[in-house]
Amino acid sequence: MTEGQRPGAATYEPVLRRFPDAEALGSAAARDIAAAIARRLETRPEVRMIFAAAPSQEATLRALAEHPGVDWTRVTAFHMDEYLGLGSGAPQRFGTWLRRAFFDRVPLGAVHLIDPGAPPEAYARLLAAAPIDVTCLGIGVNGHLAFNDPPADLDDPAPVKIVELDEVCRRQQVDDGCFAALDQVPRRAITLTVPALLSAEEIFCMVPGARKREAVTAALRGPIGGHLPASALRTHPRCVVYVDEESAPR
Repeated sequence: MTEGQRPGAATYEPVLRRFPDAEALGSAAARDIAAAIARRLETRPEVRMIFAAAPSQEATLRALAEHPGVDWTRVTAFHMDEYLGLGSGAPQRFGTWLRRAFFDRVPLGAVHLIDPGAPPEAYARLLAAAPIDVTCLGIGVNGHLAFNDPPADLDDPAPVKIVELDEVCRRQQVDDGCFAALDQVPRRAITLTVPALLSAEEIFCMVPGARKREAVTAALRGPIGGHLPASALRTHPRCVVYVDEESAPR
């Protein structure tokens, strides 16, 4: 058993795909995601998907929105985290970002946005209405998945919860250009937990950029545990990780 691993947890080797830059990464990931949707729609009435909101996902979402032949009317979309304390019109809200980057660009059958004013259980009920087919996510500089900063509970019994954001996570939002200064970044958020994200049948993880190299390396090569939430990807049997030359593991 790997040091720090949950007792009894099976481990897998994620498929690692490496590309020269973020655009090539996004194009390849979009093709794979579109193929996964089409494959499921051959035998299912709908596909339920969870999406991350972050600049690291832009190239993938742009290519996915332009991909031909996807029956988006049979896709139900969720997102995985949202700030608390921002006004409804704030451009930094993840629901707003995803609408602009993707949700308003394709004719989705349904979109369920996190309401920061509602209790976490409300969104949990929407997620639990049927199984999740696909999760599209990234890895944070501190190794977080969604807003599950370290140390995270990899066996959290709650599917959705309110969390306190650590400073590394909040600093990433400034470095990504989402906020002008650290004191503007909210300190609390609502997030899907690690088990909720990993409940999907298939996971696509897009992680471009030099600032992610250490987290990617630790997630794929280091111990599995809550000290690095992204290491939990190695407990999922169907996970593909997409990196560019800058983020490729050491």
